Amino acid sequence: MQENNKEMKNDLITYPFKEPPEFGRTLEVAEGVFWLRMPLPMSLNHINLYLIEGQTGWTVIDTGIRGPETKKYWNEIFENCLGNKPIDQILCTHMHPDHTGQAGFLTSYWNAPLLMSHGEYFQTRVMNTMVRDSSRWETSEHFKLAGISPEYMETMARTQSNFAPDKDDLPIPNSFIRLQDGEEISIGNKLWKIVSGTGHSPEHICLVSDELEVLISGDQVLPVITSNVSVSPTEPFGDPLSGWIESHNKFLTQIGDNMLVLPAHNEPFYGLHFRLRELIDHHEERMAIIIENCKNPKKAVDLLPSLFDRKLEGHSMFMATGECIAHLHCLMKRGRITRVRENDYYYYSTVSNNKASDEEKMANLY
Repeated sequence: MQENNKEMKNDLITYPFKEPPEFGRTLEVAEGVFWLRMPLPMSLNHINLYLIEGQTGWTVIDTGIRGPETKKYWNEIFENCLGNKPIDQILCTHMHPDHTGQAGFLTSYWNAPLLMSHGEYFQTRVMNTMVRDSSRWETSEHFKLAGISPEYMETMARTQSNFAPDKDDLPIPNSFIRLQDGEEISIGNKLWKIVSGTGHSPEHICLVSDELEVLISGDQVLPVITSNVSVSPTEPFGDPLSGWIESHNKFLTQIGDNMLVLPAHNEPFYGLHFRLRELIDHHEERMAIIIENCKNPKKAVDLLPSLFDRKLEGHSMFMATGECIAHLHCLMKRGRITRVRENDYYYYSTVSNNKASDEEKMANLY
């Protein structure tokens, strides 16, 4: 994820709340909708979660990262913020461990069901396996072809990620209730429409209440940082960035600009349509940089200094490389970049004209 200049946008994106709630506390941001925060052990030091009050219980939107610190704050929420009502369902917008990490704890504590999209639920299970099996050849091959050295990968294999599960963490539940794009669910006395997106994750769920004029956006739309859109070892020939751009164009046509947007990071804001266009433009600018820098063949890692203005260390190197490959695959689909394999690396080159046939564009991906 990358930082943008918040000060430059204050006239187009506005933040209606002066301060976020303290960890272990809640703040009502719309009728029956409460904002809470949990800590993250990284430079992005928080995640926003939400509670929606129903007639007899509460719906949790996202759960926080694994570990005892998050669990401690959840116990404070149980004690001080629920008004003697139980939590009766847990909804996770998408698979990433800062969103699903406490799903096992919450569903077990309250005997409450987990709600997710089909793609996100099963990708959560795959990701948990991949974190444990990070040294498998598929992962090594993916990043080696991009130009990351075997020595770097070996060093990272010995370094536990912040997202890695602990032996005391409860696993994600063995069952779930499927959420699908376009359907409506009732929470309390309000209807919430499911709008799905893709790119940051395969089938990310957002919630829209036209009555409350609220969009719970998860990581699909963030006001200050840009969500990571990466090609992962799970799907090494995937094209998530095309899906990301298509999703944002879909949100522009299906969701009104009057919404209070409740994101998973940074702060609730107004200015949805401006931010959607800005995010699309950001990625188009990244792709223009790649086209300019691939006039001579380049490996993916060779392009990182032109795309990221900070030093890439630790696991952020893998995220940045995955995002670079996502931009390259999108450009390959558009017929603007070609790829060849030489000496155990992929090299990418700019196409001199944009007249490649549809068959050639698709062939470039494989």
